Amino acid sequence: MAKAKLVISSKNYSSWSLRGWLLARMAGLDFDEEIISSDDPSMRAELLVLSPSTLVPCLIHDGMTIWDTLAIAEYLNEIRPEARLLPQERAARARCRSVSGEMHSGFSALRSGLPVNLRKFSPGFAIWSGAQADIDRITAIWRECLALSGGPYLFGERPMVADAMFAPVTTRFKTYDVRVDAASADYCRRILGLPHMVEWIAAATGEHDEIEELEGEF
Repeated sequence: MAKAKLVISSKNYSSWSLRGWLLARMAGLDFDEEIISSDDPSMRAELLVLSPSTLVPCLIHDGMTIWDTLAIAEYLNEIRPEARLLPQERAARARCRSVSGEMHSGFSALRSGLPVNLRKFSPGFAIWSGAQADIDRITAIWRECLALSGGPYLFGERPMVADAMFAPVTTRFKTYDVRVDAASADYCRRILGLPHMVEWIAAATGEHDEIEELEGEF
């Protein structure tokens, strides 16, 4: 069987690429990376939150092409059940899918107001009310999931699909010096300290491409 391939874009700027890559790593899938340049018009539009891209992340495996992060998550859960990307208990599994779907389709104010940029740090960043409402909702989801599961991850003792979906949010909170409650701050540190996240962030900081619109002050 040919080795899997995961198509992604900039590790510094692309939240969706991080999600797909992290899910594949969590599943234990052996894959090669193909990185599409941020100069590609579709990639640039996606990174600037102007329009969604169907190009990344894209998993090519066993003769199939799977795009969209949630579709990749479900596929990986099917082919790597031992990785336990979704909770075993039905109610928790439904909740995991629900909060993952909410992250997938919502929080547009956060996406546009606090774009992902892992090389950047903006202490004292002024957060506008729309983005703050998204932050409040996200941290409420985290607190509820952690309380129900007992932590240390959203659905128990190991990171799952929901943790991968919210992982880029933890980088946003660090980049823009977002102040959150103690439980959410602990969760952010835990996600950012995952070996796979440390690997991704190190690669992101080593990238040389820059998108001018994402490097200025908002």
